[in-house]
Amino acid sequence: MRGHVLILGGTGEARRLAAELAADPGLRVTSSLAGRVARPRLPAGEVRVGGFGGPEGLARWLREHRVDALIDATHPFADTISRNAALATAATRVPLLALRRPGWTARPGDDWHPVASLAEAAGLLPALGERVFLTTGRTGLAAFADLTGLWFLVRSVDPPQPPFPPRTEVLLARGPFTVEGETELLRRYAVDVLVTKDSGSGATAAKLTAARQAGLPVVVVRRPELPEGVPAVRDVAGAVAWLRGRAG
Repeated sequence: MRGHVLILGGTGEARRLAAELAADPGLRVTSSLAGRVARPRLPAGEVRVGGFGGPEGLARWLREHRVDALIDATHPFADTISRNAALATAATRVPLLALRRPGWTARPGDDWHPVASLAEAAGLLPALGERVFLTTGRTGLAAFADLTGLWFLVRSVDPPQPPFPPRTEVLLARGPFTVEGETELLRRYAVDVLVTKDSGSGATAAKLTAARQAGLPVVVVRRPELPEGVPAVRDVAGAVAWLRGRAG
């Protein structure tokens, strides 16, 4: 393979893809990180950190750096950059692929409550429990700020951004997590309802098993749809095959 590949990422899949592509001497690989995590795990190859300035700024970067293909391997809920990537590649005619891990699937014994947004999740909580394990990341907590009668355990890699509920305890941690560890956490904090986004990540799926075994309800925020017309693959092998197909 030849040329310059830009990977929009920060996910585990993005790092694995960068490592595989960077081993090819014919490829220049640049990974772009949003810069929202204080100490990110850096991928192989070149790395840039920060935003592009909307779709126009990304289109300009693609032209200036002679990018031959763009792979959107961002978090499934990073819908703004995914929309910007679709607009920028349409303007520049740079081929675009989305790399998206599969979402989670409910299993027998799960008590899942799917919702479309954090606001909808907040509306369900008073009827489901009083002690909430909130694992939706450090942003967007304002949706729960008015739930003064509930207690929240918020887990994130970096400290969350206010506003957030007044009765909140913050747990800073980075996965992967184990079922045993998650089970002990639910017991220690007397959690009676879990809120999560359908990230599909195996590194954080243990909480779902722990909640199932404990008989707890789980509010699952559905992931946004990809922009119309953007092709997608489910794993790194699929992304590499797509690149090789274009090279061939």
